[in-house]
Amino acid sequence: MAQSKRLIFKVKKLEKSFGSHQALNISSLEIHPGTIYGIIGTVGSGKSALLNILAGVEKETSGTVLYDENPYKTNWRGKILPHEEVFYSNNPELSNSNVTVSSYVSSHFGKKKNIIKTRYFNSGSFKNLWSRKLNNISQGERHWLGMIFACEVDPRVLLVDDYAVFFNSTMEQDFRNQLTKMNRTLGTTLVLSSPTDILLKKFASVLIYLDNGHISKIRSGLSRKPQRGHDNRNKRDSRNQSKTKTRKNQVKK
Repeated sequence: MAQSKRLIFKVKKLEKSFGSHQALNISSLEIHPGTIYGIIGTVGSGKSALLNILAGVEKETSGTVLYDENPYKTNWRGKILPHEEVFYSNNPELSNSNVTVSSYVSSHFGKKKNIIKTRYFNSGSFKNLWSRKLNNISQGERHWLGMIFACEVDPRVLLVDDYAVFFNSTMEQDFRNQLTKMNRTLGTTLVLSSPTDILLKKFASVLIYLDNGHISKIRSGLSRKPQRGHDNRNKRDSRNQSKTKTRKNQVKK
């Protein structure tokens, strides 16, 4: 008997409502490992609500959302515990935190702090961000920070909302190169949303179009899965399994 293919995300009968407004109504959606997905939709289509749920920032009203065959865990209050293998570039932590960018980088990246500062903050228009507080920067600056952290943290899954909306063409091209490199060399699964498919169809393998919370169509992009990505994904999965076993052993001790 053929073994079923493991999925990163599996969505069934997903509904998300805010009061009387239904933001999402998706009967079925599967996100496969090592693939680049584009979520396309205008304002109010539900793309941000979908990414928030996949990231564990918000909980679905009803339905099933599985990450790696399991639902997200919750704490004793019922709050979702986001998975450490999933990075969301639009995480509310970046807008609600009262710490400086420097302190945030230090607490999340440790010894890599100086490398990140040199790479992104020593010159250019974003130099002054280093000493500013996260809750006191603009939405465009926050998106830029989110993309930087995403490229530096090496996640198994990267979720990006409103891809390149606040970027000029040079910035978009630079981040696109970094994202496609992550996908090809590390097997990173990418899910990026955008109001249009103009940019995403250039490098996404699958384009998912949302309309009023429903999937209206699914199309192939210009990109295809890299053939060598399979071995890299296996290496990443083996590494993740090793980390999980190590954590379990530490807990037992």
